Amino acid sequence: MLAAGTLPVAATLLTGTIALYIALVAFGNITDFETNQQFVRHVLAMDTTFKDNGLKWRAVESTALQDAAYVGIIAWETLAALILGTATVLWARALRRPEGLRRAQLTGSIGLMMILLLFGVGFIGIGGEWFAMWQSEAWNGLDAAIRMITFAGIALIATHLPAATTGAGTPPAAGPVASAESASGESASGESAADGLKEGRP
Repeated sequence: MLAAGTLPVAATLLTGTIALYIALVAFGNITDFETNQQFVRHVLAMDTTFKDNGLKWRAVESTALQDAAYVGIIAWETLAALILGTATVLWARALRRPEGLRRAQLTGSIGLMMILLLFGVGFIGIGGEWFAMWQSEAWNGLDAAIRMITFAGIALIATHLPAATTGAGTPPAAGPVASAESASGESASGESAADGLKEGRP
């Protein structure tokens, strides 16, 4: 029987799904290096944006710098996949041991924020706006980036809801009744000790 509630299960599945996706993306970029290499080169070169584009002074025409950016993206994707894979394992273990929920949440949050940074800052901010990728009909990855930001954002919210890390099987904190009982017990002990002192007993 699971010691955690249903929300940690959802967090496990969401984190695992994103981990699988970004791992496949990284694997595809490594094993089929040239396909997305051309994508990055065209985006940075800004050679498919509007002809009268006044922003082309931002273009990076050096293939060495373009390829360095592409390798950096692959490295980032690979690291994110490893972190999210680890988080998925931690979430799965924590389903029976709620004391591990916090660690799973922290690890998963790091991986999910890496996804948000990659697709939000990298693809939408830098690629979409700075290099005007939105103007290109042939080399435009904004739709895919928005989908990933939405998915990762939902997963991050789910993992940070209170029920995700409390766990259904975790004993509740001592409430007013327990505190009152504890206080009355201490009071009774104190009175017994005082009575003993009055009678000359230790």
